[in-house]
Order: sequence, then C-alpha cells, then structure tokens
Amino acid sequence: MFRLLGFPVHVRPGFVMMMVLIVVLYGDAFGIWLAGALGAFTLLHELGHAVAARRAGARAEISLNFLAGYASYAPTRPISRLEHIGISFAGPGIQIVTSVAILVAMGADVLTPSSLNGDPATWAIFWAGPVIGLFNLVPILPLDGGNIVTTALDRFLPGRAERIMLWFSLAFTLAFCVVAFTNDRYRGFIIVIGFILINQLQMLGTTKEPVSPWHAADEALRAGKPQKARRILVNALSHHRPEEPPPAVTLPTADITELIGLLPEPFPFGDPWNEYVLANQLMRVGRFEDAAHYAADGYARHPHTLAAATVARAAAALGDQAVAIGWLRTAADAGTSPAGLASIIDGSPELIGIRQHPDVVAIRSTLSPTLA
Repeated sequence: MFRLLGFPVHVRPGFVMMMVLIVVLYGDAFGIWLAGALGAFTLLHELGHAVAARRAGARAEISLNFLAGYASYAPTRPISRLEHIGISFAGPGIQIVTSVAILVAMGADVLTPSSLNGDPATWAIFWAGPVIGLFNLVPILPLDGGNIVTTALDRFLPGRAERIMLWFSLAFTLAFCVVAFTNDRYRGFIIVIGFILINQLQMLGTTKEPVSPWHAADEALRAGKPQKARRILVNALSHHRPEEPPPAVTLPTADITELIGLLPEPFPFGDPWNEYVLANQLMRVGRFEDAAHYAADGYARHPHTLAAATVARAAAALGDQAVAIGWLRTAADAGTSPAGLASIIDGSPELIGIRQHPDVVAIRSTLSPTLA
C-alpha cells in the first residue's frame, strides 16, 4: 500500500499479474505500452473518483485489482444524488480528458483512430484511455454509467432503482455475450464481458433490502433472545461503517423503549449515523435530557448539522429556548446538511415555540432545501 494525494492505495497481486500477463501475451512493444497505459489510467480513473468524493465530504481509498480498480468512500455527511453522479462521472471523465490531451500532445489524430494503429504508444494510449473511459460510461452495472443511471432513477423509483438497473444490465450483458460468441468482430471482448457478468451475478445476490439494526434487534427480542438483540444494537452503534445512512426505524414507541432499555449506559458510540438514530429514538420516547447529552457528545466527536439540530430539539422540549437557538446556530454553522436543518426547523414539533423567534427566522433564511 502507498498514499497518493492523501488517499490510501492498495495494489492487489491480481493487478500486477494482469500487467505481466498483458506483456507476455503480446510479447512486443505494444504489450509493454498497453500494460503501462492501463496501469496509469486505471489509477488516474480511481483517483478522479476519490478526489470528487473528498470534495463531496467523504473519506476515500483506492484498490487496484485484476481487470478493475475500485474507489470506495465513506460519507461524513449526507451526499446528494447530484454529488453521487459527479463522483461516478469523475473517474471516466478525467481518464478521457487526460488521455486525449496526451494523444494530441503526441501529434496523434484522435478523430481518426485507424491512423494511430501504426505506432504502439499512441495505439495503446488510445485503447487504455478514451476507449476504456467511454466504455465505463455504458449504462450498465457495475460500470460508472450504470451507477449514474441508477442514482438518477432512484429519484423516481426510490429503493427499487438498483435492482431494476441490475436486471436490465444482466439482460444486456447476456445479449452481448451471445453476439460476441457469434461474431468474430466482438469475440475479443469475451473476457471483459464475462468479468462484468460475474460481478452482476454477485450483485444480484447482495441487493436485498437493507434492514435497520433496530428492526433486526426487535426480531431477536420477539424471538426470546434479548442478548442477541443487545449485541445487534451495540455492534451497530460501536463500529463505524463506510456506508449510507441506515434505513428508517418504523417500530412502535413501546418497542423502541424496550430496545433502548437493553442498551448499556453510558450508551455505546462509534458510528455517527447510528448515534444520530439513537438520539432521535431517545427523543421519541421522551428522554430529552439523555438525547441532548448523547447528541452533543456525538457532535463533539463528529461535527454534523443533524446532530446539533437534535440537541436543539431536545433543549426546546426541555423548555430551554436560549440553548435550543444556540444549537440551531451551531447546526447551521456546521453546514453539512442545510436542507436537513431547514426541514427540521420547519417540521419539528419541539421547535414550534421558537420557530418565529427572530434568531431562528434569520437562521432559516440562510438555508435552502437541496436535492438529497
């Protein structure tokens, strides 16, 4: 592993094996250039994803493996759909732009690909750069183009977009496999298409609806396993996970009260999103003082608008308007979720008594809901 621009980069043995295999298979100058160009542009591609993710407020790291590179990122705040689309596009975008610029600097005519075939260097850069970059924008999963379409589709089919896109991608890939087997022109793509098909089948087995740890714990409790329920909740609260906010909790208040009673005190902490969920469940069951202290401690560890807003709600519920207004100001200054704060100010029943306060009105006027 090494670090590049502050990002951890993991180079797996399969990546090195792929470079060596390309050189051995071609056995000429083109193979050497192709291996080098693929290595460089794959790293650049994933670096584009990682930089875009960091600009959106996420921690990212890069892995380079056989036939693929991956940039995984852990959001530190809610990331909008547009930001997710930008992260997905950044990889192929920087790959295409940079490779075309290099080809132009080398004096190559990128508009006439056949003219590049005579030079091993330009031909290798052409395939490793713009061709693979554009291929990544094909709208099927797990390619970047498929992720872009899935993110946009989720706006209209929330919760179902990924599975719909996955079935479409699988059908498209199988159809192309048939074409590749029956047409010599596309037979060279069999290995790549096979790799994509394997990834799609793996994804198909892991696209079950996510379950809130609170619902999983409730099921365990109803099955007479309180210790298991406790472990589920403690594990969710204690271990930070690089993933999106957990699913909503829709259990009755009485069930939430029972589950909170299983938790050790002081309450576990470690995962900011699940900490936020617990603070809100404490609000639901009327434990406003506990919610205020727990959310404030969470804010100290991970400054986030929504955590500060929870403290404000709890303080308002306890009748301390000055503290509530101060925490709303802190929430606004954190700036990690202005749309979320606007929604809380507009809709939280605890804030009814201060909603028209001049300071709250001033805070609200600085916020504008965004696509989330």
